Amino acid sequence: MKVLISGASISGPVLAYWLNRYGFEVTVVERAPRLRKTGGHAVDLFRPAMEISERMGVLPRVEAAATGTTRLTVVREGSAKPVAVDLSKLFGATSDRHVEIMRDDLSEIYHDATSADVEYVFGDSITAIEGRTVSFERGAAREFDLVVGADGLHSNVRRLVFGDGNEVFIGAYLAVLSVPKDLLADGEFVSHIGPGRMAGVYSARHADDARVVFLFRRERPLDYHYRDVPRQKELLRAAFAGMHPRVDSWLAELDRTGAFYFDSITQLRMDRWSAGRVTLVGDAGYCPGPAVGGSTSLAVLGAYVLAGELAAAGGDHERAFAAYEREMSDIVRRSRAFAIGTAKGLIPSSRLGVWALTQGGRLVSALPAGVSRALAKLNTRGVRLHDSLPVKDYSVTVTS
Repeated sequence: MKVLISGASISGPVLAYWLNRYGFEVTVVERAPRLRKTGGHAVDLFRPAMEISERMGVLPRVEAAATGTTRLTVVREGSAKPVAVDLSKLFGATSDRHVEIMRDDLSEIYHDATSADVEYVFGDSITAIEGRTVSFERGAAREFDLVVGADGLHSNVRRLVFGDGNEVFIGAYLAVLSVPKDLLADGEFVSHIGPGRMAGVYSARHADDARVVFLFRRERPLDYHYRDVPRQKELLRAAFAGMHPRVDSWLAELDRTGAFYFDSITQLRMDRWSAGRVTLVGDAGYCPGPAVGGSTSLAVLGAYVLAGELAAAGGDHERAFAAYEREMSDIVRRSRAFAIGTAKGLIPSSRLGVWALTQGGRLVSALPAGVSRALAKLNTRGVRLHDSLPVKDYSVTVTS
């Protein structure tokens, strides 16, 4: 059975790995001319994604590529006194197995685990899907039994098959840019936070540069196109004007940065993400919100579940897609609710909220690690949500 996957970032290669393992013939098409290795931001892998990575045999590489960030220094807007937070305790409270890793490093690791057995076609994209016939922007049309959109929040496959209108803005924006690594010490995250906005700089211990991440709140969507970079930089400068001289110096790097990312924190709210011979996985089908909803771990889990259900159904896509949606629907709904709360908590709208956030970080740092972890485990719908998701065992016969 031939399966075409659109997207070679995270969920695409993970899905390709498991489908290939179950005996499917897999092709991955990616719009970019090559695997992306510049820019990007840090993402979190929680216990389920760590377990799946371990089953794929790539966990040692994942752990070796961890950012190594253990210390957070927070400066509240209008206050000269910084607050120190022990990130190792904070991560320990949220997950029993956790790695923070640069997204592009993770993508490369998953790609490398599949490149010898899976066909990758870079520099092309799908233009039409008619039954088993798939047309491409550059290559000749080809026949596939199934098509999977793993092409992110702005999914081309979703647009072709499901149309638009499923994206819901949840009140915030995220931006990331590359800056020189000498702006901070190894293992450190330096953050400035004020009502409605947060900016911070961090790096990975093996990286040649650092990243500045910006989060800011807006009641209504801003007027820009997601590919209009000059307009995005203009909006970012306006959102963080006058926050702090250090933040001003980060914004000055916008004129020199080699990599820049800007997007709304948007949820996809679809009741179903399968139609006919086409389905969606990861952010393409159920993005809970970039940076706030555990979307990377959700994408890894979703890819694993989709492949497992297709194998368990012997390639019967109608039965497999229905089972895949049943397995993931409750997880997706809970992740959406979690993301909305996280967006509000990470970017407080008042000075009181900023104070409460920083004091909460100080408290976790002061408590013994065992105590903070035990308290967090009492709430599997809060900070432990993504650590509590089950990883199903698919003991299936390889598809012929």
